[in-house]
Amino acid sequence: MRRVDLADGAIAGAVGSTALNVVGYLDIALRARPASTTAEQTVGRLADIAHVDLGPEPRAATRRSGLGPLIGYGLGIAAGMAFALYAGGRRQSLPLATGVLGAGVMAMTDGSITALGISNPRTWGRSDWVSDIVPHLAYGLTAAATWNRLRRPSRRDS
Repeated sequence: MRRVDLADGAIAGAVGSTALNVVGYLDIALRARPASTTAEQTVGRLADIAHVDLGPEPRAATRRSGLGPLIGYGLGIAAGMAFALYAGGRRQSLPLATGVLGAGVMAMTDGSITALGISNPRTWGRSDWVSDIVPHLAYGLTAAATWNRLRRPSRRDS
């Protein structure tokens, strides 16, 4: 594994994270639904577990709202790097890579919020699942397309 492959995976993950956020915010705007507080709750739970004092309210709330998206970007970038290890520096089938990346990030985020007791996906309705699946598919597609774009074409691709 070359360092450039890991860097490209990080880039792909960052692009995917941006797409996930854009699609999520479009959903909020189009359906006039409230923004999720899951990221802030995750920061709060992790701070409690790590015995980190975020300060008095309202400063703690402000820190949670700033750190929440950063954790999301970190997770998306880390997933892109993990994908780079999986891909071995080679281009991947776009549908397969979209599924691996999208489902992988979705499993990590949904698994985390379940393990932390923030939400239980088994209780979600159809609208909740759509609000979760569509942005993760956007992540997978854009991260996979970016990964492939950063790879040199093989002789087979020409």
